[in-house]
Amino acid sequence: MNTAEGVVAPAGTESGPVRVAVPRTWWQRHGTTATVWSLRLTLVVAVLALWEVAADRWVDITFISKPSDIVERLAEWAGDGTLWLHSWITVQEIVYGFLLGAAAGALAGFVLASLSLVYRVLDPFVMALYSIPKVALAPLFIVWFGIGMHMKVLLAAATVFFLVFLNTAAGVRDVDRGLVDAVRLMGGNRWHVARKVVVPASMTGVLTGLKVAIPYALIGAVIGELVASNRGLGYLINDAAAQFDTAGVFATLVVLSIIAAALNLVVGLIDKRVNRWKPIDD
Repeated sequence: MNTAEGVVAPAGTESGPVRVAVPRTWWQRHGTTATVWSLRLTLVVAVLALWEVAADRWVDITFISKPSDIVERLAEWAGDGTLWLHSWITVQEIVYGFLLGAAAGALAGFVLASLSLVYRVLDPFVMALYSIPKVALAPLFIVWFGIGMHMKVLLAAATVFFLVFLNTAAGVRDVDRGLVDAVRLMGGNRWHVARKVVVPASMTGVLTGLKVAIPYALIGAVIGELVASNRGLGYLINDAAAQFDTAGVFATLVVLSIIAAALNLVVGLIDKRVNRWKPIDD
C-alpha cells in the first residue's frame, strides 16, 4: 500500500502514540526515480551536443567521428539490411553460447560438487582453466572449428561455463549438512537428498552464476568475431576500422550497447529471482 506512517497521540489517553497511515503523493513515490532519469537524459544530451560541436573543430573527426554521422551510418545500415543481418548473427551466438555454457556448467557443478573427493582433485585444474584469458583460446578454437558460428558459440559457452560452474558448485557445497542428514534419517536416498535439499538450497548459487554469466556471453561472442569472422557485429567493427570508418565503428558500438542494455534487463529479472531465495532479515 502506498502510504506513509504518521504518529498521532490522541488527547485524553495515556496509551502510547498511535501510528496512522498517511497517503503518499505521486512525487513521494516516484520523484527520486524521475529526477535520476531526468539527470541521466540531460547528461546524455549534453555529452552528445559537446561531441557534435567538438568534432572537426577541436578534435580531428577521423578519430572521434560525430553523432550525426553515426546516426546516418545506422540509418544506412538499417536501410540496406546490414545492421539486422549482423546483429541477428551476434544475438544467436550469444543465446546459443549462454544456453550451452549455462546448462553444462550447472550440470557439472551439481555433479562434481556432490562428489567431494572428485571435486577436491579437479578443483586446481578447473581454476587453472578458468584463469586462462578466453581471447587466448580463440586461435585454438579457430583451428578446431573454423571461423563459422560454431567457434563463437563455443567460445561464449566456454566463458559462461566456468562462471556458472563455480557458483553452482559453491552453492552445492554450502548446503546445510544437517538438512541432508535429516532426510537420510527419514529414509531418503541420494535422489531424495538431491531433489529435496541440494537443488533448492543451492539455487541461489545457480541463479547468481546465470546472472553474472549473461554479459560474458556477449563478450565471448564478440571476441570470437573480432579475432576471425566474416559475419556479426565484431566483423563490422573490424571492417569499419580497416577502412578508417570511425562512424561505422561507433555505430556498431551503439548497437552492442543496446544489446548489452537488453541483457542487463534480463540480469535484473534474474536478480529478482535470486532475491526470492534469500532469507528476509529481521
